[in-house]
Amino acid sequence: MDDVIRPAIKPRGLDRLPMVQQSEFAECGLCCLVMVANYHGNGISLGELRQRDPVSMKGVTLLSLMRDAIALKLTPRALRLELEELAQLQAPCVLHWDLDHFVVLKEVRRDIVVIHDPARGVVTMPMTEVGRHFTGVALELEPSLDFQRVRRRRKASLGTVLGQVSGLKRALLHVLALSLVIEGFTLVAPFYMQWVLDQVVVARDESLLVLIGLGFGLLAIFRPVVTALRAWNITWLGANLNHQWESNLFRHLLHLPATFFERRHVGDVVSRFTSVKSIQNVLSSQFVATVLDGVMCVFTLVLMFLYSAKLAVWVVVAFAAYLGLRTYFFAPLRRASEEKIAQAARQQSNLLEAIRGIRSLQLANQQASRLGGYGNALAETINRDVVVQRWQLGFELANGLLFGVFRVGVIWYAATLVMAGEMTAGMLVAFIAYADLFSTRSANFVNQLYEIRMLGMHAERIAEIATARPEAALAGEGALAARGGALQVRGLRFRYGSNEPWVLDGLDMDIAEGECVAIVGASGNGKSTLAKLILGLLEPDAGEIRWGGVDIRQLGKARFRDAAAAVLQDDSLFAGSIAANISFFAADGKREDVEAAARMAQIHDEIMAMPMGYDTPIGDMGAALSGGQRQRVLLARALYRKPQLLILDEATSHLDGANERKVNDVVSGLRLTRIIIAHRQETIAAASRVIELKRASVTTQPAEDAPEVEAAV
Repeated sequence: MDDVIRPAIKPRGLDRLPMVQQSEFAECGLCCLVMVANYHGNGISLGELRQRDPVSMKGVTLLSLMRDAIALKLTPRALRLELEELAQLQAPCVLHWDLDHFVVLKEVRRDIVVIHDPARGVVTMPMTEVGRHFTGVALELEPSLDFQRVRRRRKASLGTVLGQVSGLKRALLHVLALSLVIEGFTLVAPFYMQWVLDQVVVARDESLLVLIGLGFGLLAIFRPVVTALRAWNITWLGANLNHQWESNLFRHLLHLPATFFERRHVGDVVSRFTSVKSIQNVLSSQFVATVLDGVMCVFTLVLMFLYSAKLAVWVVVAFAAYLGLRTYFFAPLRRASEEKIAQAARQQSNLLEAIRGIRSLQLANQQASRLGGYGNALAETINRDVVVQRWQLGFELANGLLFGVFRVGVIWYAATLVMAGEMTAGMLVAFIAYADLFSTRSANFVNQLYEIRMLGMHAERIAEIATARPEAALAGEGALAARGGALQVRGLRFRYGSNEPWVLDGLDMDIAEGECVAIVGASGNGKSTLAKLILGLLEPDAGEIRWGGVDIRQLGKARFRDAAAAVLQDDSLFAGSIAANISFFAADGKREDVEAAARMAQIHDEIMAMPMGYDTPIGDMGAALSGGQRQRVLLARALYRKPQLLILDEATSHLDGANERKVNDVVSGLRLTRIIIAHRQETIAAASRVIELKRASVTTQPAEDAPEVEAAV
């Protein structure tokens, strides 16, 4: 490490340092690099950098971060320093944090440090607290001589993010038409008081009072009817938008690769769906209201100028002051809202993880420690919410002071005009009504414009899902052989990240049609990874996998999976009955086929002994079944598909010896191609051939000569 610390140079424009929060477990380093690159003028997004250099779930090292910085034309300079030298760093720079994390140092103000933490947001902390986290390693990043400013890529539109919606324009036109009628009533309403004061009271004309009263009485009856009709249309529009958008997003989510879910917390993915509701609320009601408020502002302003140009100018000045006030509060309020949403997602992930792992927590008596972790996450969420409310309260206070003083001043000045004979009392009442209407509608108009701008925050969160690339080669043009075929693997290479070692490096393997092959090897040698690659759940870095002589990418992964079935180590059951899980909730599932698959999986007798037989609910994720029963139901689900290729990854690890032998006998007698990944010698012996995976080689031998492998996957 370089131990030379240069004098600090205060960079200009530190307020331009963006805040980029991580979506994946281990991408804090990439987030820091994106923040610094954006600060210097390279508008690369996190998604673009992620595609350039995908990282594994184990994170990135300082060296890989430096390599990525050089690719962005940034000159990295790694330093080891003491805490008191922190202020001498060229900010913004990257700090190594808590031994397993990276953050960006924005600035040091005496004993106060401002940090952009990809996991928490913008954090201001005293130097003493920094000392508990900072490891003493920093990375300065400066533009190189050939550094070029790159404009930020145009953000995805809502249509791109959420998909198309049918009937949207027609519904909006209906709402708009009804709203225009209501606004017409609103514009006419102040004339009631003006005419009563200036025409009826002065002339003591009771017949005119009756006529005016009847006319405005009918309007008072008609207006709530139209308002209710509009509310119903808005309700229908909102429900329609929410259904179509969430369906579109969920449809896309189901076609994303498995690695997308493995790299993210469940709570974070779920929380992004709540952003759909936020966008729907704004567009279904506030969008029309924004248009109408803008129109009403113009009409009321014209009417006020017709009443008194002098008073109208004061109203315009007040509106300009409010606009400046709203603009001032927008940026910090948006940032605080983003951090609140992200922290709430982490809190939800913490809760879901505790629920899923409750047995482990109870067995280890770790409820207290988990409660502490959840309490900290909850406290962070509440703190972020307090920050949002603090900014909102500050804005509401300033807004109340502004319009309170403005209204007193306008009434005072209007009264002087009445006394001077430039206005009548009725005109004063009508003008004040229009001034209040303008103030309310102009404030709503500005607020709603900023709310629409805030939709960008929600759109960016949804875009994390909507713009993610779906599984590659799901559809294909190759023909699937009627009876299946041989499986061929050629030159297969794979690793989980650019900074990770190769799990498989140039693997060649042939499995004949109808052959039963056992794959063995020590832990970490790629057995389960190979199974996922064959099934297309992972994308190889190089090489190809052929089924019946056709590359599965050309054949199409979806078509290939129709011919394959598997029981993997992390397979799941779903809430429902045993029969529904075996048939995988097929609408045309036949009970006789379900029972046949269960018999082959040696689970039929145990199911029939249950109170509800095949209609027995399995509970959450199969909680009502034992480990061995879950494995056999999963095996029955695979056999129900009547596949041409069957892959079993430790599919009998929870079975007793007797049931394992029965299952092995059934699998051995199946007339299809089988790949068995196992460590138990009896299961391995059921195969006709054994392929042993090693770090540098692959060996093949008859099953009876296979060595015992004690390591577990």
